[in-house]
Amino acid sequence: MHQLDLFAADAPLPQPDPVAGVKAKDALATTPGTASPKKRGRKSLKELADDPHVIRDLDKVTLDKQYYPISEVAAMFKVNASLVRYWENEFDILQPKKNRKGDRLFRQEDIHHLKLIYHLLRERKYTIEGAKQKLKEDKKLAARNFEMVQALLKVRGFLTELKDQL
Repeated sequence: MHQLDLFAADAPLPQPDPVAGVKAKDALATTPGTASPKKRGRKSLKELADDPHVIRDLDKVTLDKQYYPISEVAAMFKVNASLVRYWENEFDILQPKKNRKGDRLFRQEDIHHLKLIYHLLRERKYTIEGAKQKLKEDKKLAARNFEMVQALLKVRGFLTELKDQL
């Protein structure tokens, strides 16, 4: 019988038995210590932060309705509805209307507040407590800074398009 030393520096990896009915790729993907190609569950904050164009995409969307359900708002921000509910509980500036059934209906003002919260938490990397404190100290200043950043990003996008055309 061949003895396998797992702690040796040049130890070969165990190969799956093709007779056992499991494909070699599937067996290697499910072994401990290796990442499976299809990741299930919640995305990490780092994966979510890789999409810096969420706010810019939201600016392109025309808000023509008076009220938006939480599912549409969550889809706009590319987050789960539970996260939007959590932010509602944590931040006093979010006050969505609720119908008799208890469904949250977000107004355009609430969506603007969510943009500000998203900017502080996901783009500026504030903690929940830090974002609360920032909004509590001077909400108008935070909103003005957010609008300036958005305007500068639009100018930057325009200039890069102009540069590409040259």
